Amino acid sequence: MEISNPSKVAIIGLGNIGQVVAKNLINHHRAIIVADRTFEKSQQLATELGTLAKPLSIEEAIKEADIIVLAVWFSAIQELFQQYESLFQGKIVIDPSNPIAPNEKGGFDKIIGENESAGLINAAILPNGAKLAKALGTLGAASLANSANQQPDAAVLFYATDDTNINFSVEQLILDNGFAPARVGGLDQSIRIEVFGDLHEFGALGKTVTVSEVKSKMSS
Repeated sequence: MEISNPSKVAIIGLGNIGQVVAKNLINHHRAIIVADRTFEKSQQLATELGTLAKPLSIEEAIKEADIIVLAVWFSAIQELFQQYESLFQGKIVIDPSNPIAPNEKGGFDKIIGENESAGLINAAILPNGAKLAKALGTLGAASLANSANQQPDAAVLFYATDDTNINFSVEQLILDNGFAPARVGGLDQSIRIEVFGDLHEFGALGKTVTVSEVKSKMSS
C-alpha cells in the first residue's frame, strides 16, 4: 500500500540500516536525501539508487528535509543534536538507534541501564521544536531488506511517539519501506521495540511478525 506524501525525507548515516531504508524508499518511488560524514559515500549510493536519491552534506540534508532518519549509532545522536541544534526545529526525527555496542564475545551489550531506553534518553535531549519517533529499528538490516513488501500478509514495523500529530508521517514512512506500521504507544514504550525488548527481532519477539499476529503480541 502506498500513500502520496510530499514530505522530504533525509537519511543521515549510510551504514547497513541507512542503506536498506534508502533502497526500500526508492523501491516505493519515494524521493530521498542521503547524507553521511563521508560525502563520497553519499554520492556513491545516490548514483547507485538513481535520480530519486540526492546526496547532500549532513547540514544541508537537515535544512532541506522535513523528516530526518538518524541511522547512526546511538552514541552519535547527542553529538548531531548539539552540532545542528537550531536546524532541527520543526523537523520530525526518526530514531532507529539501539543502545548497544560490540562486546569481546562477538555479540552486543546494552550500554545504558537495563530499564533505560534510547527513545526516552534521546527525547530528553531533543532540540527545541523537533518531534521524535522511535521507528525503523525493530528489525535487523537483513530482515528490513528481506521482509519488505511481504505478501499476502505484510510484516510489521513497530513505532513509538508521544506526539500523535506525526503518526501519519511516521506510518507513511513505514508503509513506503514496505511494512505495516503498528504504534506501541508513547516513548515510554520505546524500550519494548529496542534490542532485547519484547517487540524486537533480537529480543523476546525473535522474528518478524505479520499484521495478523500483532494483536496477540501487543496485548502480551
